Amino acid sequence: MMNLTINGRQHAIEAEPDTPLLFVLRDTIGLTGTKYGCGIGQCGACTVLIDGQATRSCQVPAESVAAQSVTTIEAIEADPVGARVVAAWVGIEVPQCGYCQSGQVMAATGLLKETPKPSDDEIAAAMTNLCRCGTYNAIAAAVRQAAA
Repeated sequence: MMNLTINGRQHAIEAEPDTPLLFVLRDTIGLTGTKYGCGIGQCGACTVLIDGQATRSCQVPAESVAAQSVTTIEAIEADPVGARVVAAWVGIEVPQCGYCQSGQVMAATGLLKETPKPSDDEIAAAMTNLCRCGTYNAIAAAVRQAAA
């Protein structure tokens, strides 16, 4: 049994300690906004914030975040930075298929928490999540708008 703080709420979880956080979020708690993409930490569809830092949850053992705070896409609009990011995403109409977008929003929120006014190079370096629809220009524009 482990206790995890997810979106400001305590959850008593029964899972193997090395179970990836992604599966605890989706299968145990039922927070399906965090997506399974590649399973090897490359695509970023599973990005969540752990103590405010964008992290790929498919690579994080659940037990390793027991003393930390995890934020998923379901609660991102409660964060002022996250709310700005979501507003920019909607305003610019970033999503096409939308599958990767929860991870993209989480990565952008993590970036803006660390670097409130990122340069284009900093945006490019931080926004490494993959998008099969190729919305990278719109993603960068939304990050710039959320930072303004």
